[in-house]
Amino acid sequence: MELNLTNLSGANVEPSKPLKVLILGSGPAGLSAALYSARAEMEPLVITGMEMGGQAALTHTIENYPGFPDGVGGSQLGELFQKQAERFGARLEFDTATAVDLSSRPFKVTTYNQEYLAESLIITTGASPNKLKIPGEEKLTGRGVSWCATCDGWFFREKNVVVIGGGDSALEEGIFLTRYAKTVTVIHRRDTLRAGAILQSRAFANPKMRFVWNTVITDILGDEAVEAVRLMNVLTGEVTEQPTDGIFIFIGHTPNTQLFKGQLELDDLGYIKTNMLMETNIPGVYAAGEAADPHFRQVITSAGMGAAAAMQAVKFLEAQGVE
Repeated sequence: MELNLTNLSGANVEPSKPLKVLILGSGPAGLSAALYSARAEMEPLVITGMEMGGQAALTHTIENYPGFPDGVGGSQLGELFQKQAERFGARLEFDTATAVDLSSRPFKVTTYNQEYLAESLIITTGASPNKLKIPGEEKLTGRGVSWCATCDGWFFREKNVVVIGGGDSALEEGIFLTRYAKTVTVIHRRDTLRAGAILQSRAFANPKMRFVWNTVITDILGDEAVEAVRLMNVLTGEVTEQPTDGIFIFIGHTPNTQLFKGQLELDDLGYIKTNMLMETNIPGVYAAGEAADPHFRQVITSAGMGAAAAMQAVKFLEAQGVE
């Protein structure tokens, strides 16, 4: 199921008139912020970014979001978030922010299509998957190298694929790939996984999955498509090559916060610093979701952070006399 994009244009925003609440990002944090601020009649506008629904929309099945005992598709959950926010008056614009000026209120946000002024800003720009930065990765992206099993798994029917990583995402996506692939080999630089116990049990019990421990990938080989990977054992230094048709990389994320460097306080990893009220170092600017969360990175925590940010934004605007 795809998210509804039919209503994401022509928001009829007057560039010279400040918005009460402007939200950057349309993942669980952004859409939850839109819902809460819309119910407070603050007429929020969501600049969706290039990934409508955020990374959660790319997840095949989300099993740990309350209210869905049988699990729910990531795109389906995102669509429900969107419909609920729009029901209360939130507007969505399919666009991406390219520059921000937070030096004074109203804040100025420039996108590819327009310039916006906003009395309050909620940043929910999320995070992007990390790359290996090894030979062959960039050249063969889209030709066997992928960061999304849900997007590309179908192309590897009855083929052999490799998954890089040892966390929840690696196992979740690896298990999903067994729907299509002949074999799924998980390559991990340590001898134990970081994923949750239930996921580990499922992965170890899956006859299509195998594991290569204490190993890193140093090269991706192939001319027009992925043909093999070069591996190195981190304990012995032994180098081997393993034939494969595809590589799926799940080695963490980097927050999409480059736009705010020099204006907002960031931690050493680039995450936006907030207090428990989702407030940044600039009054009226809030951050939620994975742009400000290096620890939990769950749909439910992102949604809660987005709701909290919206509630605080509403209180801020009321204190400023914005009706």
